[in-house]
Amino acid sequence: MIKQIFNLSSFMKQRLFRNASRKILFSLIGVSTILSVAPQKSIAKINVINGVLQRNVIKGRILDATGEPVIGATIKVKGTTNGALSDLDGYYTINAQVGDQLEISYIGYKTRTIKAVQGPNNIILQEDSKNLNEVVVVGFGTQKKVNLTGSVAVVDGKKLTQRPVQSAAQALQGIVPGLQISNSSGGSLESNPSINIRGTATIGEGSSGSPLVLIDGMEGDINTINSQDIESISVLKDAAASSIYGSRAPFGVILITTKSGNKEGKVVVNYNNSFRFSNLIRGKHMMNSVDFATWMNDARTNTGSSVFFENDRMKQIIAYHNATPYTPGVRKADDGTLLYAIPAKPDNSVWQDGYAYGIDDIDWYNVVYKKTAFAHEHNASVSGGNDKFNYYVSGNYLYNGGFMAMGSDNYKRFNGTAKIGAQLARWIRMNYNMRFTRANYERPSALTNGLYSDMARQGWPVLPLYDRNGYLFSSPSPALGLKTGGQDRKETDIIYHQLSFILEPVRNWITHVDFNYKIDNSIRHWDSQRTYNHNVAGEPVIYNQNSNVHEDEFKDNYLNFQLYTEYNKSIAEKHNFHIMGGFQCEQLRRTEFGLQRNGIIDPEKSEVDLTNGLSYQGVAITPNVNGARNQWQTAGFFGRINYNYAERYLAELNLRYDGTSKFRSDKMWKLFPSISLGWRISEENFMKNTKDWLSNLKLRLSYGSLGNQNIDNWYQTYQTIAYRAFTGYWLQNGQKTNTTSAPGLVSSLLTWETVESYNVGLDFGFFNNRLTGSFDYFVRNTKNMVGKAPELPSILGTGVPVTNNTDLRTNGWELQLSWNDQLANGLHYGVTFNLSDSRTKITRYPNNPTNSIDTYIKGRYINEIWGYTTKGIAKSNEEMNAHLSTTDQSTIGSNWAAGDIMYEDTNNDKQINDGARTITDHGDLKVIGNSTPRFLWGIDLNASWKGFDIRAFFQGVMKRDAWLGGSWGSLEYYFGATNSGEWWATGITAVKDYYRDANTWSVANGYQKANQDAFLPRATFSNKNERCQTRYLMNAAYMRLKNFQAGYTIPRNITTKWGISNMRVFVSIENLFTITKMPKQFDPEMIGTDPRHSNGYPLSKTFSFGINVTF
Repeated sequence: MIKQIFNLSSFMKQRLFRNASRKILFSLIGVSTILSVAPQKSIAKINVINGVLQRNVIKGRILDATGEPVIGATIKVKGTTNGALSDLDGYYTINAQVGDQLEISYIGYKTRTIKAVQGPNNIILQEDSKNLNEVVVVGFGTQKKVNLTGSVAVVDGKKLTQRPVQSAAQALQGIVPGLQISNSSGGSLESNPSINIRGTATIGEGSSGSPLVLIDGMEGDINTINSQDIESISVLKDAAASSIYGSRAPFGVILITTKSGNKEGKVVVNYNNSFRFSNLIRGKHMMNSVDFATWMNDARTNTGSSVFFENDRMKQIIAYHNATPYTPGVRKADDGTLLYAIPAKPDNSVWQDGYAYGIDDIDWYNVVYKKTAFAHEHNASVSGGNDKFNYYVSGNYLYNGGFMAMGSDNYKRFNGTAKIGAQLARWIRMNYNMRFTRANYERPSALTNGLYSDMARQGWPVLPLYDRNGYLFSSPSPALGLKTGGQDRKETDIIYHQLSFILEPVRNWITHVDFNYKIDNSIRHWDSQRTYNHNVAGEPVIYNQNSNVHEDEFKDNYLNFQLYTEYNKSIAEKHNFHIMGGFQCEQLRRTEFGLQRNGIIDPEKSEVDLTNGLSYQGVAITPNVNGARNQWQTAGFFGRINYNYAERYLAELNLRYDGTSKFRSDKMWKLFPSISLGWRISEENFMKNTKDWLSNLKLRLSYGSLGNQNIDNWYQTYQTIAYRAFTGYWLQNGQKTNTTSAPGLVSSLLTWETVESYNVGLDFGFFNNRLTGSFDYFVRNTKNMVGKAPELPSILGTGVPVTNNTDLRTNGWELQLSWNDQLANGLHYGVTFNLSDSRTKITRYPNNPTNSIDTYIKGRYINEIWGYTTKGIAKSNEEMNAHLSTTDQSTIGSNWAAGDIMYEDTNNDKQINDGARTITDHGDLKVIGNSTPRFLWGIDLNASWKGFDIRAFFQGVMKRDAWLGGSWGSLEYYFGATNSGEWWATGITAVKDYYRDANTWSVANGYQKANQDAFLPRATFSNKNERCQTRYLMNAAYMRLKNFQAGYTIPRNITTKWGISNMRVFVSIENLFTITKMPKQFDPEMIGTDPRHSNGYPLSKTFSFGINVTF
């Protein structure tokens, strides 16, 4: 056998030339690789099986349908570990007995099972044509995957169900090239990922660039659907694929198909669960009290002010820091002296001000957030039926506990699904689908965006958390409001009803009649309670005097009716036609109202009817009320013609004629066409000799034009008048008067925003589709976006109207590669890699006549970051003075000294400034980066062997620059101290690495050591060092192990004894680790330009385990 292995190369060459086939070459490489990497034990076992004649042996040969030998096919004796593989001529020998069941498998061929007989056991394997005949869900129907001419990506529902995450959208992140899903809003339980297809879609005022999400053909919510119900997801990315949906889908479609009942005549019951434990990742922490106090004093003295913390208080802070915690608000020194976090006033009545006298040592992030959160999810489903009637019923419960330690936040979701299908007669079938979702979210009333901007600035470590009596104390500081300031509870019910009839009175002529109805109802109760500090005697003292109850009601009634018919016709078995035409109409009616009344009478019963309408002082407060009733309608006629010649030359034409109530009657209707072509090059006669290694090669071309009517203002072409109750500035009969205002100007020319898409794509498969992939290049022009008209004279007295005056172009590419194979030892493995990129350029923007760099500029890419070039931090006054002698920095700051930034004079005018901040006069500014995410990628690695399975999914962004927006809630989390002053200062640990030398207050007074090689400049309450610049431009590229999972499926010969057909146990970890160059206080997935991004609710790492059982 060893000799045989050494002679493989020469034998291969002879056979290659004899058959003029490359098939053996690639197969042989695979076999050699298997033998080279297999454990020595396995090699010995294979050698013995194939090289030694044993008493109980079965021999045979494996051939394909053309009579060619199949090399490296796996032959196994079912129920045992005995195995072998076929040799170069397809022959095999295996240790087995007559009557044993032999299972023969090979990637790209259908697996066969035979009973071993005496004599040659020759087997012919048929190619597995599932890749060729795989059906993909597209708009209003299905198509064979090989016949697709548009850009469509398909995700198997199994990939989503294996991820124990809150929503299907989170599980989709990184799987589909071009589908951009980001958690920029943070890890808060109610937040949903943002989704777009192929980059920036629109910048029109009030326009939405989100894709249309359809669940079983009806608009739905991808964030609330039960992932366990999903059979597959199709992402329609170009206009040719999505144009059939018209103006509702100008920026792509996500089609979700849910599971249905089986037709095998048996009942299948499934139950699965997961239990999850999470902890925060890349969280922030406050400095200890001593470091904070010295840092604050450094910032004040560097700015030219006196210290905030005098020497006596510094001594108290150090003593308290070094003491041992005793009781809340109390520590004990080494000599037994009790030290108090906040002293009492001289009259011993109430406590002193926390900012002026507090000496506590609190990390407010540890106070506000818990270290661990718990969640669990349970799913159960029953399906069954036959050709005449089938059903699928499922239920889901998810509890997701939040991280709030002060107060409570949690998310609960209940899902129920019932689907039935019935063959009413030979020519008519009925399907009914009902889905119900209830989502409950609860949080402290104080958990708002305001908390994220205020937490560190109102969370000075020296501020007391408790007084010495053990009561929470607010200076202000975050804890009291979170713990006792009330709760915000929201309950959302969504119910879907779908009834459809499929009629086929004549063969190949099918008519669909669909009725879809959805009710989306939300109620929200938000009570804001009075909060109390306590005096020295332990008696409550009012702190926040306001109390109110807020109630909101929101209801959408959505109706969708669609009727379409399709006909298939083949001529001479080569000319294949599919014609489809139909009509669709939609209506959405929205009702919303809210009210707020002040003066909660009983804090334990915070209901709106138990309020008195009075302030704390007894003054009447007019209740706030709001309400609206709105609706829109659309109607559309659509048609599609598909033609293919012998499934080699492909063509598709779509037409959609849409009307919407959002435009005036003369601009209400518009026609949107698309055309796409495909050429299956691999099916050409001149490609016959490549069949052994080239499975599929298809070229795709497409063009489409769509309109966008997804705008926030449903009545933008109408002048509207606002009425306001009791908002006048004078009294009439003791009451303020009602007011109204003149309507703004409206352009009579407002019309459709249009989207033109061009796409060229290449699909390919090699080695019996073990290696598959696709590449797409696209251009998308979004035209006539709504923007403000050029400025008009102020004498006009009102704002300028919006018009269709803005265009942009997005271009990019997408690549996906997949390899799936099976080794001789039964190891299945797969690798999928995807990579995509897109950029957006403004091609028309008239509202910037000066070409200001602070807004959009025609001919330039969006999201450009303009900044200064940093020369460095001056290590001494001498170095700074030498720099200032050639470069005047007085226009951007004063009192330059050691520890300050030296900016580079890029325009050589010997001074640093930003000119007029225009494209022609930008001073020393230049484009230093771009915040558009570039080169988004994902790698999915999976393997399975003898019941064990493992999966690792990596996701990331290769290129992205980031700069925080500005002061007052954002830049402070980067630099700590800015021009926003001490009351916005954020003393987190990440800003401790700041410049200090012998002259710095903390060093001169012996509290800190010098740090002249610091990352940050010296701390000052000014913006001279915090200008946007190259030194502090953040690299937001990252790689994150989004999911690592390992499972084991218990052998069926064991589980069947328990009445179980399949049982799998698993462990999984989400967000296991992150590799990034970003400062540690920021998460690259959340980074943005406001406090919600720079200090928002953190993301989490989640460990989970569970079981999946099928009966």
